[in-house]
Amino acid sequence: MEQYIMKGGNPLVGEVTISGAKNAALGILAASIMTDEEVLIENLPDVRDINVLLEAIEEIGAKVDRIDRHTARINAKHIKEVSVDDEYIRKIRASYYFIGALLGKYKSAEVPLPGGCNIGSRPIDQHIKGFRALGAEVEVKRGAVVAHAIDLVGSHIYLDVVSVGATINVMMAATLAEGETIIENAAKEPHVVDVANFLNSMGANVKGAGTDIIRIKGVRKLHGTEYSIIPDQIEAGTFMCAAAITRGDIMVQNVIPKHLEAITAKLIEMGCEVTEFDEAVRVVGKPRQKHMDIKTLPYPGFPTDMQPQITVTLALAEGTSVVTESIFENRFKYVDELSRMGCSIKVEGNVAIIDGVKGFTGATVNAPDLRAGAALVIAGLAAEGYTVVDEIGYIQRGYENFEEKLRGLGAVIEKVDSEKEAQKFRLKVG
Repeated sequence: MEQYIMKGGNPLVGEVTISGAKNAALGILAASIMTDEEVLIENLPDVRDINVLLEAIEEIGAKVDRIDRHTARINAKHIKEVSVDDEYIRKIRASYYFIGALLGKYKSAEVPLPGGCNIGSRPIDQHIKGFRALGAEVEVKRGAVVAHAIDLVGSHIYLDVVSVGATINVMMAATLAEGETIIENAAKEPHVVDVANFLNSMGANVKGAGTDIIRIKGVRKLHGTEYSIIPDQIEAGTFMCAAAITRGDIMVQNVIPKHLEAITAKLIEMGCEVTEFDEAVRVVGKPRQKHMDIKTLPYPGFPTDMQPQITVTLALAEGTSVVTESIFENRFKYVDELSRMGCSIKVEGNVAIIDGVKGFTGATVNAPDLRAGAALVIAGLAAEGYTVVDEIGYIQRGYENFEEKLRGLGAVIEKVDSEKEAQKFRLKVG
């Protein structure tokens, strides 16, 4: 079993280049099968979830040509299946995007219920509500979502909760529906906008993405395109927190600063020095950050996917901080792992009360999910002594070359798959 082993205590200093946005890429790859023409997608992150999705696209009959690690050419002209194989798709949450893509193009889809990180209940009822409003018959049976329609017809859909997945899924299906669809209470995240821009580059008519109301006028068919995916705001935010928690100085390159405004504002509130450039953000950590309160919210609020990283950063701040998780329940499971490192955090329901400590001590911890895993790594890099993070498969789902990028900033970290290798690392590092 692979794990990260690291020796903490070094400020992270230097430049890091951010990869393409995983969450945008998942929706865009699913949407790429909605045309019979060739699609070229650039700036794909080389992470496990993307590779699994590309394998699934091939499995249903599309031709996938990996030009390089970050570029893929897809031709879905000869798709022969509207049923997606369990082996690939149960591994990732975004498998549900195949429902909207297949239903829109072929008026039929059978997709296993999704997997991914275990961070609480993330039901797909709003997806199903949207598909039914468009005229589809949808059932959940045999562990899969089965959807069929004679025709899809535009509708006025109000999402009862702000849902990124439902917004993207319904938007894809509505692209090839007859007439106009209006999605109210739509999610506004940058990757929703990126998927909409991708669809428009294929000839769709989607307006209002990034606002509460998205309007889609259905078109008869979509054509091929070339498209480059936006940078990953969560990867960028993770490295920004790494600069803060290690008292480092990191220039985070290839970002869209507007997408990071909530993260930037909170780091400044903590006392970090943050400088924005056209396509970069520089974060300089201070000897002891200030305490603060924070609540996760849909974009443009503070992202739930950055909650673990900001929590571990606050665990080394002066005073008492309060973090409220308003998006997912059960997202503080990593706190038990942090307590092994000397953190003082009390969880009451969806609220974490953090009493800042002066330092962490290295320990062996388990990554319970993707973002918590990344948070444990940056905590380990701020700790005294050695830290081992197990279950790093979660981290590899969403961070490209994580340990290599950290080493480029001066981190002493290695990926190992045995105790013998871990011991060699300790002997080498001293």
